[in-house]
Amino acid sequence: MQTKNILIVGVGGQGTLLASRLLGSALLSEGFDVKVSEVHGMSQRGGSVVTYVRFGDSIASPVIEKGEADLIIAFEQLEAARWLSYLKTGGKMIVNTQRIDPMPVITGMSKYPENIIENIKAKGANVIAVDALDLAVKAGSPKAVNVVLIGVLAKNMDFDKQVWLKAIEETVPARYLELNKKAFELGYNI
Repeated sequence: MQTKNILIVGVGGQGTLLASRLLGSALLSEGFDVKVSEVHGMSQRGGSVVTYVRFGDSIASPVIEKGEADLIIAFEQLEAARWLSYLKTGGKMIVNTQRIDPMPVITGMSKYPENIIENIKAKGANVIAVDALDLAVKAGSPKAVNVVLIGVLAKNMDFDKQVWLKAIEETVPARYLELNKKAFELGYNI
């Protein structure tokens, strides 16, 4: 199989690392060689967080260069714009429509850009825009945004749905299992 590249991008505290573990678990269960590299940045202060996920028959390096990502999962609109240059021509981007103001916007030093998703689409990206926060709240917790987005991803990949549910069961603590399964289903069925 040709190597596939997925970027998971967001803001610290959004659950991008759990999302990467779920994705990695699903890919490993399907027999792929998987490499995952997490770059934290200023994650504890709401800074940008990115995880590189590469999978295929044989993967030597976890690093994804600009223009190589087959798919980007963006947990926040501005992060989608920040990482757009990594998306390959014809690639797909799953974008949570949520807006999280970075520190320069909070302090009044900058303005949050307008029409981010429309601008990304205008640059030729295939965008699936999802209000994952709303779906996470419907599932029972705003913290389930990550699993909602994994549900959207799962619907756009060629693996059986049970592979993803098994990954959730193996990765998520038991007390949060039903909540996360509900969040996954809401994302999967969007």
